[in-house]
Amino acid sequence: MKSCCAYSVGVLSILILIAGIAMVLAQVFQTLLYNRIKSEVVLENGTEAFAVWQDPPPPVYMQFYFFNLTNPEEVLSGERPAVIELGPYTYREYRPMKGVNFMDNDTRVAAVNPKTYIFEPNMSRGSEDDIIRTVNIPAMAVMEKYRDSILGHLISDLMKSTNEGLFGTWKVGELLWGYEDPLLKDLHAFNHSLDPNFGLFYKMNGTDDGEYVFYTGKQNYQDFARVDLWRGQSSLDWWTTDQCNMINGTNGASFHPIITKTEKLYMFSSDLCRSIYATFESELSVRGVPAYRFVPPSKVFANTTVNPDNAGFCVGGRCLSSGLLNVSGCKQGAPIIMSSPHFYQADEKFVDDIFGMRPVKEEHETAIDINPLTGLVVQAAKRLQVNVFIEKLTAFSQTGNVRTLVYPVMYLNESVLIDEDSAKTLQGVVTQANVVINIPFIIIGLGILIGVVFIVLICRQERSTPDERQPLLSS
Repeated sequence: MKSCCAYSVGVLSILILIAGIAMVLAQVFQTLLYNRIKSEVVLENGTEAFAVWQDPPPPVYMQFYFFNLTNPEEVLSGERPAVIELGPYTYREYRPMKGVNFMDNDTRVAAVNPKTYIFEPNMSRGSEDDIIRTVNIPAMAVMEKYRDSILGHLISDLMKSTNEGLFGTWKVGELLWGYEDPLLKDLHAFNHSLDPNFGLFYKMNGTDDGEYVFYTGKQNYQDFARVDLWRGQSSLDWWTTDQCNMINGTNGASFHPIITKTEKLYMFSSDLCRSIYATFESELSVRGVPAYRFVPPSKVFANTTVNPDNAGFCVGGRCLSSGLLNVSGCKQGAPIIMSSPHFYQADEKFVDDIFGMRPVKEEHETAIDINPLTGLVVQAAKRLQVNVFIEKLTAFSQTGNVRTLVYPVMYLNESVLIDEDSAKTLQGVVTQANVVINIPFIIIGLGILIGVVFIVLICRQERSTPDERQPLLSS
């Protein structure tokens, strides 16, 4: 009877081990978990994914850093500019989805994404009334436009009458949200289509940048919240569009669940009139949540020799060096150049041209930290710098003997960090997922434990059985 029980335990151990190993090889529980996640990550009324997409809970902050010019007269005489970084000037960014309209049997959804910025003095170093000396962007744009025109000298005389120069001073709030420019106001009298106001974020506070059409993920979870159209334009045409905004945040930065290290994560950035991608860099933990860090490789900002896809940023046959993108087509021809802050990952020449540039990877790199199981962004920082192309123009005495420069005006850091409550919730999801995924290994462990019990029972049985070779009675 004891022998029968012992061997039953052994058979049970083998069956459990076989079942556990089969589950591991077939990835049964992993598949069940992933299918559940995929079914829940869809833009559909009533789902948590839709609620988070429609009104993101973690606070988004936009920080602006300006470069204050300290030696304008010397720059006009041909010397190197010396700048001091001022800021951050921090704004809380609100960006709910509005005008949500489901389309094509709920496989796509249209919406606009208005953004409102509220100044946060406690998170800022300075106020919106701080004075910044920088390049006169409207004047530089006008001079560049009429550099070879017979109107050039007339405009130069007009600028002299209003004391307009290559450099000037403005308040932070004016540079960001707009001010009436004297030169643009005078030119508006001759060309009523020309707006007399200018600002880096002019008409971008409390407004949207056009309608987006997103995939809901209903047909394919990998399409979850992926941008299909922007302003009626296909994603295939983004990088050539001339209708984009110079700066307006990163849109379409939603990612599907179950992220792998080998993936390229594509994001649409209306700043750069294109979609850009990021690749895996490292593993880390953000508020206790495991995450993969993805960063745009240097190839994204590389010259056409390294990255032929950037040929669309060669304006007028002029292709810039690595680290810079010409987005003048996005700002009515204004000579605007985008780069990473402090010319991080750009040619060393641009760093050397400006005294005060100190590129640091940790402070100036764009990075996105994503929980690989759910595809949720737990931390992100998009960092971009606005520069102006400056050169001496013979028709305009205002340019003096200035060097040919890519002059830094300001850079932004648009950041988000998962809040404590959301992090705790996500930790629970990850923990439960780890338990579910490891159920087959728990079963294997149980089979091994029962196997050990079987061995013990067999050993005890062997010890308690008399040796048949020993005589029953001694002589």
